[in-house]
Amino acid sequence: MNNVASILILIFLAISFLQSGYDKLFYWKDNIAWLKGHFAKTPLRNKVPLALANILVLELISGILCIVGCIELLINNGRLFGFYGAIFSCITLIMLLFGQRLAKDYDGARTIVIYFIPAVMAVYWLN
Repeated sequence: MNNVASILILIFLAISFLQSGYDKLFYWKDNIAWLKGHFAKTPLRNKVPLALANILVLELISGILCIVGCIELLINNGRLFGFYGAIFSCITLIMLLFGQRLAKDYDGARTIVIYFIPAVMAVYWLN
């Protein structure tokens, strides 16, 4: 079990992104309504549905790749899917960070950094 830390981080990322994707998918209208207010004074104000759809797709890809990566690590010590899951997770988090900074939501941006640290660790360990 040389991969315990990587597996735990991949599980953490998978849960985080799949739950967030689920929330966006099944509470789409609520999310759009809240985000329109959140981004009202930013260049994204007229692109909220497109931005949310983009983040949703990236979150689902990230979560699925992280799950497959866990399975791959357990079955044959393969790192490819986990590595790509971690990369997609970092890209998704950078996009979320950009949005929070654009909206001047510095507390929200700070929270994203907490998720970004283990995602970068996973990239490093699985590289």
